Amino acid sequence: MNFSDVLKALNQASAFELYRMRAAIDRLLDEPRWVQAIHARLQIGLAIEYFDSQANTLRRGKVLELRRKQAVILDQNDGRRWLIAYAAINLDGTDVQIREQPRQGLGRNEVAIGDAVGFVDRNQQQRSGRIIRLNDKTVTLLCGQQQWRVAYAYLHRVMDTDTIEQNVLELECVMTFSGN
Repeated sequence: MNFSDVLKALNQASAFELYRMRAAIDRLLDEPRWVQAIHARLQIGLAIEYFDSQANTLRRGKVLELRRKQAVILDQNDGRRWLIAYAAINLDGTDVQIREQPRQGLGRNEVAIGDAVGFVDRNQQQRSGRIIRLNDKTVTLLCGQQQWRVAYAYLHRVMDTDTIEQNVLELECVMTFSGN
């Protein structure tokens, strides 16, 4: 499904039309056929991925309990238990990125909490940091010890150098020769 086209169409709808659409989608997701189809593929202890709509990213967890309409998941990152709708569980490994085509910068659906991004501040200084919160029109970034609120249009991707540095393995090779 091309989410960029869907988002374009939805952006032309009124708030009332969007509300009606959300109600219709909620009713569809509550239909027993969807719930049963997902429930049948789950089992206690299964490692899964689920979509966190607040952070706009996939998270990993383990199924602890199967309820009628939701599953209790132990989140791998924070160790907390979450009650997750079956529809949020990504059993087929679907790509969750919604790629918008904004004029400049990054779109709201193209970033997630924890992403490394950069921007140019008012003094034309290049800054980069990690996203710690997604707001409606801005993101909150942690740049060193300082927090910045930056509009999505001013963001660009940066290479995550911290991760690269953490994955470098230094090896020391010692060769010993014995004279025979």
